Amino acid sequence: MLPQPLGQLDPGFFLSFEGPEGAGKSTQIARLARRLEEMALPHTVTREPGGTPLGARVREVLLDPQLTIDPLPEFLLYSASRAQLVTNVIRPALDRGEVVVCDRYADSSLAYQGFGRGLDAALLRDITAAATGGLWPNLTVLLDLDPRVGLERAAQRGQPDRLERTDLAFHQRLRQGFLELAGTQPERFLVLDGTQPASTLEEKIWEAIQSRLPDSRG
Repeated sequence: MLPQPLGQLDPGFFLSFEGPEGAGKSTQIARLARRLEEMALPHTVTREPGGTPLGARVREVLLDPQLTIDPLPEFLLYSASRAQLVTNVIRPALDRGEVVVCDRYADSSLAYQGFGRGLDAALLRDITAAATGGLWPNLTVLLDLDPRVGLERAAQRGQPDRLERTDLAFHQRLRQGFLELAGTQPERFLVLDGTQPASTLEEKIWEAIQSRLPDSRG
């Protein structure tokens, strides 16, 4: 069963950003947060893994380049962080009627541990459903980028983390995974070329958000 976006009766609006390494998610999230602030729209910005004290600890483990983590425990660690984030941060913010902006969400596990690592898709979806209570975003912005370009961008930020050190073939598989996920749910995904100027991407993202906000805020 394909995940369904948050229903229109829910008071908040849930937005996630996805994409390969170096796709520019952080830049667009920061720009979006400034817009929401300027318009006095209540919002919460968070990330995966992270967003809670537990998530921050899990993030340290998952990105540690000195560790070798097998695919299944890797996915379970992400799921544990995600479950805590949904319960402690995302659901409460949505209940308050806020716009929630999340840097990565469950689609990343389907791409990284599913397409990238080769774990069974049905297993991933079952555990994800339990971890999230079936919560999926209203809108997912996928910044698509050639993995070679993305990894070069990521390398310019400093020492690569454990995932950035994975071979190119892995990153090519996860890019294809993201595109396949988007193709199955075009009503939820907004796929954008990550090589476009940051200002162009910002405008396209904002236009998509405005058209989807349940009460036409903004």
